[in-house]
Amino acid sequence: MRAYLLNLARTLLVTVWAGSLWTVGYLAAPLFFMTLQDRMLAGTMAGILFRAEAWLSLVCGLSLLVIFRADPYLPSRSTCMRLVVGMLLCVLVGYFGLQPFMAEIRAAASQAGGVMDATMRARFGFLHGVASLIYLVQSFLAVALVLRSRSN
Repeated sequence: MRAYLLNLARTLLVTVWAGSLWTVGYLAAPLFFMTLQDRMLAGTMAGILFRAEAWLSLVCGLSLLVIFRADPYLPSRSTCMRLVVGMLLCVLVGYFGLQPFMAEIRAAASQAGGVMDATMRARFGFLHGVASLIYLVQSFLAVALVLRSRSN
């Protein structure tokens, strides 16, 4: 019974984490920018979703580490744990590390009437590009986690 519950919890957490990561980053956020005329509003709404995703990532990742540690019979346990740690590092650096700097630039722009000068735009673009690359890496790690965490 314990093995069944661990397998069930693992499957649900991996599904929720990977599914929410892909939905927020590759469906919801791009749709905001495609449908809303106000780019600042679209960015604000996407930011709210990415914040929720970051916290969900922490909860799912830490929970999965506990579950993988408690399930010594999973053949790919050490690989799964490394993937989870990699995904957690991505969210820590990508969201909790870079996002405060991006928020600072956005706040300065909103005080200037929503307009970024060339330097602010370049800095924001660079940070956004790095954060997007980290998010992409996390997304690929999620694919590997989904494939590796299945019980044999």
